[in-house]
Amino acid sequence: MIIDIHTHVFPDAIAPKTIAALTEKAAGAVHASTDGTLDELKASMRRSGVDVSVVQPVVTRPSQFESINRFAAEISGQDGVYSFGGIHPDDESYKEHLAAIREMGLRGVKIHPDYQGVMIDDPRAVRVIREAVDAGLYVMTHAGFDVGFPEKIHCPPPAAKRMLTAVYGDDRSAVEPRIILAHLGGYTQIDEVMAYLVGEPVYLDLSFALPRVSPEDVMRLIRAHGAERILFGSDCPWGEQADFVARVNALPLTEGERALIFAGNAKKILGI
Repeated sequence: MIIDIHTHVFPDAIAPKTIAALTEKAAGAVHASTDGTLDELKASMRRSGVDVSVVQPVVTRPSQFESINRFAAEISGQDGVYSFGGIHPDDESYKEHLAAIREMGLRGVKIHPDYQGVMIDDPRAVRVIREAVDAGLYVMTHAGFDVGFPEKIHCPPPAAKRMLTAVYGDDRSAVEPRIILAHLGGYTQIDEVMAYLVGEPVYLDLSFALPRVSPEDVMRLIRAHGAERILFGSDCPWGEQADFVARVNALPLTEGERALIFAGNAKKILGI
């Protein structure tokens, strides 16, 4: 079984415009492998052998909460596609909105510090993460460099570690991971991930970064952090699912490690 923990889709009416705008913002540094629709994600899953995909919506303004999470709830549970919810750190109704996300049956929530203009260790982000974790939700955040925001990294590994301290306290030895740091914990910053985040109670996903990091460095990180805290992800449409599946299969993992990364860890998150 293969579960892709990190994908994106948009409502059919806005998908073409959204894909075009995001591609332009990244100045051509990314190219979409699908048209951004739910149907195209399902087609990608069939081509690549991915059994389950998890959509990670991004709320760029607090006012988008209702529409984005309505769409997330509508698509979640359809033909192997699930969705997290989305929330903005400036949402003053964050407690009620996180409770609503849980009531919708969504297992987690996505934040994106770069698109939301807030550092990951800012009190606004910390309060949302802490509340979500306390409510039993998982939290995924973009981590490291974002090609659309080259001027500032809003979730570098040192700040991510400060966030973990603010959420959980100094003693995190018994903490069960509920926070997912995307892109190997910090896109383009693997040495800092090794220095600051290895051993912390967080999941790291492989999305987007996997083709851009040497297999040797990927294995170094997996073995240091533990395969039980690594999640398969592609960032589809910004990463092609079939390519990411092939790259994981090419890594010198044990069969047990591969099973955990491809599905075992994500099954726990999704409750399946």
